[in-house]
Amino acid sequence: MTTAEQPILEVRGITKRFPGVVALNNVSAQFMPGEVHAVVGENGAGKSTLMKVMVGAYRPDGGEIIFRGEKVAFAHPKEAQEAGISIIYQEFNLLPDRTVAQNVFFGREPSRYGLVNQRELNQKTVEVLRELGAENMFQPTAPLHTLSVAEQQIVEIAKAIAFDSKVLIMDEPTAALSMTEVQLLTDLIDKLLERNLAIVFISHRFREVFDLSQKISVLKDGQYIGTLKTAETDANEVIEMMVGRPLDSYFPGLATPEEIGAVKVSVRNGSNDFLKNINLDLCAGEIVGVSGLQGSGRTELAQALFGVEPFHEGTVAINGKALQVNSPTIAIRNKMGFVTEDRKAEGIFPNQPIRDNILLTVRTLQALVKRISRDGVTGQPNLVSDLSHQVDVRASSSDQEVQYLSGGNQQKVVLAKWLASTAEIFIFDEPTRGIDVEAKAAIHEMIRELARRGAAILMISSELPEIIGMSDRIIVMWDGTIYGELPSGATESEIMKLATGHSNGNANGSNSE
Repeated sequence: MTTAEQPILEVRGITKRFPGVVALNNVSAQFMPGEVHAVVGENGAGKSTLMKVMVGAYRPDGGEIIFRGEKVAFAHPKEAQEAGISIIYQEFNLLPDRTVAQNVFFGREPSRYGLVNQRELNQKTVEVLRELGAENMFQPTAPLHTLSVAEQQIVEIAKAIAFDSKVLIMDEPTAALSMTEVQLLTDLIDKLLERNLAIVFISHRFREVFDLSQKISVLKDGQYIGTLKTAETDANEVIEMMVGRPLDSYFPGLATPEEIGAVKVSVRNGSNDFLKNINLDLCAGEIVGVSGLQGSGRTELAQALFGVEPFHEGTVAINGKALQVNSPTIAIRNKMGFVTEDRKAEGIFPNQPIRDNILLTVRTLQALVKRISRDGVTGQPNLVSDLSHQVDVRASSSDQEVQYLSGGNQQKVVLAKWLASTAEIFIFDEPTRGIDVEAKAAIHEMIRELARRGAAILMISSELPEIIGMSDRIIVMWDGTIYGELPSGATESEIMKLATGHSNGNANGSNSE
């Protein structure tokens, strides 16, 4: 058995090979009870493979796993869970049509006379939720599909508690959460540490990594680089370990006044069923950042501009021409592109090749024919090849299905798709969600380069450092309105003051208190 000074879980010399790829090469790490231990690295560094080895989803080709002082070899994640190691994947392993209680105790429901004892099942679930301080958030009888993403995450954690887990692995737990929901998760993690759990935390969000963890281990190209105490390092050191070189800056710099041109999009008194009295200008060469809490209207603003949920009142002008943008088709015809928040559901066709995804926005066959090259691949002389190179899609060929690309490369394909449409106005909704730090830097540079070429850009992000680092102006949403506007270089506290509905002298007139 372990003591507080000994690791609860240890991997020693883990190696895992796939055909043609060494995914893990002699990786070792120790995870202590009562600690949050972050594991970071670029996409493809081996993080997820290591987690799957630890819980028995993959069998290692070399090395050993020590749990509670004894060597273990799990044949299936269920064995690991029953032993005390639980994993919460970014895509939850829950049954949407079952109740909360049925999910928490799935396969282990208390019975009476051969039937599930619903009363005891619900009571035991309440007891587990009470340990997490979540007993008043939802009922054990609530169907899972009625819960928010953050609440479903609580159900996943409750499952781990019900199994009396000693180790909890969390894979990108904050990727789909708003700022307020991240705080809820932080509070839950504090309660889990009180139970002396070891928490393995995988995330691309450095703010959460530094806020939550006590230690950070870095993987690169399947190899263990090192472990640092969080309090004794900083983001620059961790990034240099991850990418193998120093990054001078996270962000590519802001526009100069000379680079900002004419107004491309102008909205006056725009309203619909959710948005109220929107006044907004987007200029050529400018990146306007949009911040706000979940439900503030950020995505609704993007959808209104793109004609998904159009404005019912007010006026919209594009390049000085008054228009009714009441469908995405009209938006696209007027050279507008929309990189959605959920790239997998709305931005790509995962089972289709890169080539077909990039060409989705080429509006007519006539326009396409003008771009046919000698070998039959669209281009000028080769559109797909040129755009793939321009956005640096890392793939074997343009025939590779998009589902097999990393998150960062999928996002680059979405961007290339809109570049193929010759768009001049871009809306980016969470453009770097769920991708690694080097891919983020590449996306940031691409967005800034579009602005340098004269595009007008609206960028929505939940990450305040990204908003501050990328935006030439910042608008802050609250309760369906643009509650205020801040210049470049605004602080996180200034943004949060507006995001929570506090008046501010910089708030823009028609949308302020």
